[in-house]
Amino acid sequence: MSIKAALVDLSGTLHVEDQPTPNAVEALKRLRDSGVAIKFVTNTTKESRQTLLNRLLAIGFQLQKEEIYSSLSAAVLYVNKNNLNPYYLISKDARTDFPDNDDKRPLDSVVVGLAPDEFYYENLNKAFNILLNNKNAKLVAIHEGKYYKRKDGLALGPGCFVKGLEYAAGVESVLIGKPNEYFFKNALIDGVNLDECVMIGDDVNDDIMGAMKIGLKAIQVKTGKYLPEIKAEPPPTALVDNFCEAVDWIIKNK
Repeated sequence: MSIKAALVDLSGTLHVEDQPTPNAVEALKRLRDSGVAIKFVTNTTKESRQTLLNRLLAIGFQLQKEEIYSSLSAAVLYVNKNNLNPYYLISKDARTDFPDNDDKRPLDSVVVGLAPDEFYYENLNKAFNILLNNKNAKLVAIHEGKYYKRKDGLALGPGCFVKGLEYAAGVESVLIGKPNEYFFKNALIDGVNLDECVMIGDDVNDDIMGAMKIGLKAIQVKTGKYLPEIKAEPPPTALVDNFCEAVDWIIKNK
């Protein structure tokens, strides 16, 4: 077994809101010192990449903006590549990463991310009508997470709103983030083969099963949204208590 690179989930794995998981700051330094290449991969859509970077730096982690590959970044590339003029159901901070709307063109798509302050009836109804009235309109799901971890417990993710719009408008969404194969393959570090890379995360479906489906190793941590009764199939390469123990496992097995 040879591990040359690690894809590291952020929320729930490296930190929960403004609190690092146990010994995660020191563990990240050890992982870097071991020579393993690192990229941070996240479905976080509530914050822009710069805001997310600032949060991580403020709680003690050392990383560069270029090391973060998010579903938000991938969605921006998708919007630009397809020349879309979307209606955005995303947070105001995340909106700063996307191009401005063209007021001379009709809205031709709906982009959905985690946006607790935006998921109210009038906004959802506007998104529904855009999809209903234009058979070519795209519903772009930055991710379809069921829930995520906050300091007060688990909280509802954007997945149910994406599925509700699919059901009501009779459309199928375009999934951008994890567990999409496109997302993982674009996150890979140059020169590293699939079997030389490990994914570390707390989400059974998005992190673990999504990574293993394309041939990556996967370490599941028991922090964040981890629930013992929800199991990955096939099982993860390793199941550990937290990110610090995941780093111990990688160093031992590299």
